[in-house]
Amino acid sequence: MSLRDEVEAVLVKVRPMLQADGGDVDLVDVTDDGVVTVQLRGACGSCPFSMMTLKNGIEARIKEEIPSIKEVKSA
Repeated sequence: MSLRDEVEAVLVKVRPMLQADGGDVDLVDVTDDGVVTVQLRGACGSCPFSMMTLKNGIEARIKEEIPSIKEVKSA
């Protein structure tokens, strides 16, 4: 399984939490050096807490399951 596939598998687990609040997340890129770029959509894209969701929710979960990931950033 590629690193991109692994990240996408984690995002599948995170999506229900985002969708419950009217948002979603798309995977944009995964670099070889462990940087993931995502795009928050819907309510999550314009929410004032989107950075907290990105870092404390999405990034924390991805890094927990895939230790080689160094950072998750927004597109």
